[in-house]
Amino acid sequence: MTAPVPFSEPSWLMGLPSAYYTDSHRNFQKAIRPFIQQHLLDHAMEWDKAGTVPEHVFHDFAQAHMLIPALPAPLPIDWLRRLGISELAGGLKVEDFDYLHALIYSDEMARAGVVGPSASLTTGFAFGVPPILKFGSAPLQEKVLPDLLTGRKRCCIAITEPDAGSDVANITTTAVRSDCGKITNGIWSDYSSMAVRTGPPGSGAAGLSMMVVPLKNHPGVTMRRLNVAGAASSGTTYIELDDVKVPAENLIGTGGLGMRYIMTNFNHERLALAVNATRQARVALSAAFEYVMKREAFGAPLMNQPVVRHRLAKAGGRLESQWAWVEQFAYQMTRMKKDDADRELGGMTGLLKAQAGIVFRECADTAVLLFGGNGLTRSGQGELVEMLYREVLAVRIPGGSEDVLLDLAVRQLVRLYQAKTKALQAKAKI
Repeated sequence: MTAPVPFSEPSWLMGLPSAYYTDSHRNFQKAIRPFIQQHLLDHAMEWDKAGTVPEHVFHDFAQAHMLIPALPAPLPIDWLRRLGISELAGGLKVEDFDYLHALIYSDEMARAGVVGPSASLTTGFAFGVPPILKFGSAPLQEKVLPDLLTGRKRCCIAITEPDAGSDVANITTTAVRSDCGKITNGIWSDYSSMAVRTGPPGSGAAGLSMMVVPLKNHPGVTMRRLNVAGAASSGTTYIELDDVKVPAENLIGTGGLGMRYIMTNFNHERLALAVNATRQARVALSAAFEYVMKREAFGAPLMNQPVVRHRLAKAGGRLESQWAWVEQFAYQMTRMKKDDADRELGGMTGLLKAQAGIVFRECADTAVLLFGGNGLTRSGQGELVEMLYREVLAVRIPGGSEDVLLDLAVRQLVRLYQAKTKALQAKAKI
């Protein structure tokens, strides 16, 4: 029996004190880890190599209410109780679920390092369902939420096009009264929460709306899997819509407010992505640490070489600093009203996600370099770190590509500073 490998777990799971976590959080973590290990992580590498996750896994998670924690906090308590769901794992009451529980869930789901299998289960649930919950009309919610929240049917989020990328405001998929996109989880989905243009060309964000668009076996809908470099089993899908008929009542909320609706889920989405990437960085660095402890070269363990320790130290410092920032964000989101968090943290959440990708790159680079030739092989001792190295760009681009988010963060900080300064000056004149 050995102690945990350094950097293999966050400090609060290594027995060190933390001001953030309560008994509720600790009990939740202890309850979900065995389930996630058995039903997902033990098979994650195999499934990611195969490029798909068996359909029964989604239903196993749904039946155990293990998809619910992918939703933003607070949970839709009234809806869950109507569906007979009052508690989650560890005896956690749905009304007590907060963003630290969400952080724990995302971190546990990513412990295999490769996140394609977990993304195949949660991405559509986490990002496709919330717009319906927050803004959908009562009839629309009654129509789709019972099946979506219980996992009888699946949903995806569709806000990316080949010619738009991170520029969501300029998508061209058009809805006209009587809609092509790159979408995660689409290949399995019954519905898509889709951004569509209802305003004239060139109207930008003001011309966007959101609709629930039926996909499976629906006339005019064509779907095909896209082979991607990272998160291969997540189900990235190319969807073509050719004169697809969608009931007018499938409009989410008010026409023309689609961009606003999309943005309200960005903090949740980018925090989850940052948690995933930070755990992937942890898996890569701890694998490297363990390897150089036992790997010998020139008659001594690699750990005896100062350059090796220097690489581990640099990457480790960045990793633990990133995790501390992630925890801080999650804690702040448990303590702030949603509108305040959207305003105060929106730009910085983009920076958090971008920085997570940068830290993951550093740790993956370190792991491959310390594994040496083994780190270039797709089998054997270096299999995991080689796979993680290929996952880096699948973190730095989705959810807003790195350069876009870096710029967005500073622009939003400038706007926030100017608004606060103006308010202070106005108050001083009273």
